[in-house]
Amino acid sequence: MNEADFINQLTSKKYKDRAFSKLLDLYQERLYWHIRKLVGTHENADDVLQNTFVRVYKSLANFKQQSSLHTWMYKIAYNESMRFIEKEKKKTFSSLQDVSDKFLGDLKDDIFFDGDEAQLKLQTVLSQLPENQKKVFYMKYYDNLKFREISNILNIKEGTVKTHYYGAVKYIESNITKMSYIEKIKA
Repeated sequence: MNEADFINQLTSKKYKDRAFSKLLDLYQERLYWHIRKLVGTHENADDVLQNTFVRVYKSLANFKQQSSLHTWMYKIAYNESMRFIEKEKKKTFSSLQDVSDKFLGDLKDDIFFDGDEAQLKLQTVLSQLPENQKKVFYMKYYDNLKFREISNILNIKEGTVKTHYYGAVKYIESNITKMSYIEKIKA
């Protein structure tokens, strides 16, 4: 079935619930990991994912098909994640870096985190990136989105997306190397 037919099912009263169930099967895990990278912990990602699918369900009739369904849902997931982070920031923190530092600490303590030392180093370096670079890097590297899709999700020019991504890659390469060198000196 092509995307247009699937969208027709999602917006029809007769097939909406069955089609939405299929939508969940297709996108739930991918969106979970996209959100998880942004909000840090399993519990937070589950909450944001639920809010994302509620918003998707309520907004299907307004979907104008100016982008793919995939890109549209990622944009909703991204916006829900940013709402969550902003809400967390207002609760107890003064900056997005404070929120990022807290999430990094939560990640280290998270029983669902199964990453190794290299993954923890990467997450540590990623937490030091400016927010725009971090968001673009997550979407390109982890979610394998195209620059054009990221541009649509973030509402920024594709050239800017590329600049953020390659800047992040350069920073990560430089700082992962430094982190390993510093640890060897300390040992």
